[in-house]
Amino acid sequence: MLERFSEDEVWRYHAIVKCSLEDNVSQVILLIRSLALGCLLAGLVGCGSNFGFPGVYRINVEQGNVVTEEMVEQLRSGLNRRQVRYIMGTPLIEDSFHEDRWDYRYLLRNGNELLSETQLTLWFEEDELVRVEGPDAPNWDEPQSQASASEAPEAS
Repeated sequence: MLERFSEDEVWRYHAIVKCSLEDNVSQVILLIRSLALGCLLAGLVGCGSNFGFPGVYRINVEQGNVVTEEMVEQLRSGLNRRQVRYIMGTPLIEDSFHEDRWDYRYLLRNGNELLSETQLTLWFEEDELVRVEGPDAPNWDEPQSQASASEAPEAS
């Protein structure tokens, strides 16, 4: 019960299969070339762009003691350590080798960018505040120097 095909039918069938195989091969080759070109272009665009990798999200970080102008204005020469601690809070650095020095430092960072930095150093002698150093430090010598300058006799 085998069917016999004529020679013309066999050649016709062979031509159809051959054409469809050639079409498939050409489509696969076209697909491979397109993918290779796409990968090449993506690599060139990625290497040539100025856009940085977004990286890891970093939160805002506050470190240290917040020192306000009101706190600094309350400092006076002669305050004892307990009074200063009440006004300013516990110092960030209380060095056991320099017990007469308290450091208050505050940093605010947004990721890797430093937004704000404040440092205030308080000096004590015999448990009394004698000096404040830092960008917002009060100038206690100013009123005394003006008074002493007005009392000094003029040189002629």
